[in-house]
Amino acid sequence: MRAIWRGHIRFSLVTIPIRIYNAIDTAQTISFNLLSREGHNPVAYEKKDKVTGKILRNEDIVKGYQYEPGQFVIIEQEDLDKVKLKSTKVIEIDGFVKAEEVHPTLYESPYFIGPDGDVAAKTYALLAATLKESGKVGVGKVVLRDRETPVLLNPHEGGILMYRLRYPSEVRSIKEVPQLLEARADKEQLKLAKSLVDSMTTKFANIKMEDQYADELKKIIQAKIEGKEIISIEEAEPEVIDIMTALKASIERAKKKPMEKAKGAVAAKTSKQKTLKRKAS
Repeated sequence: MRAIWRGHIRFSLVTIPIRIYNAIDTAQTISFNLLSREGHNPVAYEKKDKVTGKILRNEDIVKGYQYEPGQFVIIEQEDLDKVKLKSTKVIEIDGFVKAEEVHPTLYESPYFIGPDGDVAAKTYALLAATLKESGKVGVGKVVLRDRETPVLLNPHEGGILMYRLRYPSEVRSIKEVPQLLEARADKEQLKLAKSLVDSMTTKFANIKMEDQYADELKKIIQAKIEGKEIISIEEAEPEVIDIMTALKASIERAKKKPMEKAKGAVAAKTSKQKTLKRKAS
């Protein structure tokens, strides 16, 4: 695994040399090239002046901030260089908080943090263990791509996981969502719904987390490469039924599943025992 960033974690007077690695495997993403319909030639991306239609080079383009409709102030690179930020090679921890205090909407991209060298490994391990034992996460800032970014450090399987965070001011309020119901839930419906949730409760590791769309897309691509016919199945629109009827039927179905699994397990055990008896005889 190749590091994408090298620097230090600093909190108070403690400094730990670290390296950052991508936690996401971007190679799993299927990408497409743009081609002309006739000839299947690659399509070039050209930057044009929307008024004159003139094709522009990179050096012909500047950054502008629109402060009024049609009015822009031009920002040059030297203007951006004057923005005073702290070291771009230090993750400065401002404090440690309980993880539940950080709202889920603030979480963005995950990264792995590892120690940079044998000397740093001990201090790194100490920080990881301290975060785990205390139940706290570290919150601070780092400069990435010329922008100061809030980050969160979380203990993870003996190491440290870093999340880039959004600023709270960037996140909208859920109260802006139209048609949010303020009415209280019906007691009988709530009781049935909780019963259904209890019957469906499992461990996250038991839930199948696979990208079915990507798998099906790969099959289609392979079929087209091999010149095979692609057959699609029209999925029926799910029927919306009365909530009480739906809850009761769902609970009954959830009760049957453990029984079906148990029957399957008994049948498999019996079959295995019969096979062993045959071998023995």
